[in-house]
Amino acid sequence: MVFDDLKGKVVVVTGASRRIGIGAAICRAFATQGANVFFTGFRAYDAAQAHESDDDDVFVLLRELRDAGVEAEFLEVDLSLPDAADTVLSAVNERFGGVDVLVNNATCSLRDGFEALNAEGLDAHYVVNMRSAFLLATNFAKQFSRGSGGRIIFLSSGQGVGPMPDELAYVATKGAVEAFVRTLAVEVAHKGITVNAVDPGATDTGWMTPEFKAELVRGMRMGRVGEPEDAARLIVFLASDAAKWITGQVVHSRGA
Repeated sequence: MVFDDLKGKVVVVTGASRRIGIGAAICRAFATQGANVFFTGFRAYDAAQAHESDDDDVFVLLRELRDAGVEAEFLEVDLSLPDAADTVLSAVNERFGGVDVLVNNATCSLRDGFEALNAEGLDAHYVVNMRSAFLLATNFAKQFSRGSGGRIIFLSSGQGVGPMPDELAYVATKGAVEAFVRTLAVEVAHKGITVNAVDPGATDTGWMTPEFKAELVRGMRMGRVGEPEDAARLIVFLASDAAKWITGQVVHSRGA
């Protein structure tokens, strides 16, 4: 589906430095709509994870986006730093003169469980999943002056749907995101900004082992797990005028 209203819009996507990740799929989906894309990543974090990543991913994605005929820029930024939100918005404002859509996709996800949970782990999740995302959202809203059409979209993981054992710090911060969305949506509605969260369910971005994936598929009636493009299509819809009456929602897009 083509959303003509997104053509020429400026979209910021955090955490999009892996070619096979949800963030990269979101960037591509917006580019196909003619939107200009500013994306961030932190390759030091990617390199420390078990999933597939490569330092060249960001440059490959940049070429893909520009080859699609839109303007695209990448910013390497550690979102755990206190001034990260200001750094991101200052850079995109300097390059594009403003932002229409903010997609808070970046996340910190480190397995713990009650026996391993500690202050360091909680803080590592809080500063990325909550502090930087919340400040990006509120600073975006404060700066937004285009009258209508502002969009803030968070990524969640369905904390209200069921438990996620061994990920206590992660679920605590993502649960806070869902609560934040509902109240921020009310506060910024008068500025023509909608605020929503997307729960894409179990999505294969390179971290699933074949055994784990097979186990998940057995419980899914559609016979597959989620793909990054599934989440990207929904996020593009929420950013379009077709979704301008949808706000304060956590959308569970989990197949069946």
